[in-house]
Amino acid sequence: MFETLLLETDARGVATLTLNRPEKRNAMSGEMIAELHKAADVLAADDAVRVVILRGAGAMFCAGGDLNWMKAQINADGTTRAAEAGKLAAMLGALNTLPKPIIARIEGAAFGGGVGLASVCDVAVCDPQAKFGLTETKLGLLPATIGPYVVARMGEGHARRVFMSSRVFGAEEAQALGLIAKITDDLDAAVAAEVDPYLACAPGAVAEAKALALRLGGAPGPAEVEASIQALVTRWDHPEAGEGVDAFLNKRKPDWASL
Repeated sequence: MFETLLLETDARGVATLTLNRPEKRNAMSGEMIAELHKAADVLAADDAVRVVILRGAGAMFCAGGDLNWMKAQINADGTTRAAEAGKLAAMLGALNTLPKPIIARIEGAAFGGGVGLASVCDVAVCDPQAKFGLTETKLGLLPATIGPYVVARMGEGHARRVFMSSRVFGAEEAQALGLIAKITDDLDAAVAAEVDPYLACAPGAVAEAKALALRLGGAPGPAEVEASIQALVTRWDHPEAGEGVDAFLNKRKPDWASL
């Protein structure tokens, strides 16, 4: 069914969705973005699924957006850019509103879009060595389409500590910012402790309770999502984006870096 993901559901109704590009540190390509949206639709429609675990194959949860995909957007026309940004936003929205609880199991690191994926999950747990970062501005880009979900998860004040600096931070700070619920060496036990209570709950009530929490919490609406799409489309057109991505791909400092 998928080329960049693995999806397995056990007899209890616990689905495990695995980002499966370990050779690329599970960076999100255009294909993975499309498949994540499809997976969200499949999981939403499957009444046998009670809980979803989101994880990455290999040593890293998700390195963010695939740099070659980003470079393609910089070189594309405005219509293509808008369409691609819309696909990314739609995928995040589909996961955020999935009528099943999502538990993120984070090993290694989550950067850029990986932080966005963690933010649309209901609970995220990580290992003590995990690293995080909204690293887009170092590339001349913005944490745009993930922004509504990151700010909703952390709150504006906390988000502003890490949203613009591209600073990498550790597990304890991620927990203090509200991104991570639990830090542990035993991720399997931590995930099981989050999953098991749902297996005693009425699935329909869980879905309605999640929808209510999103509504009461002021979940990002169409206006905020559209603003994030337009911000990304505009930024892709800026010379800084081309310079930043080219510098990263060619392992050199961008012309604005002084350190």
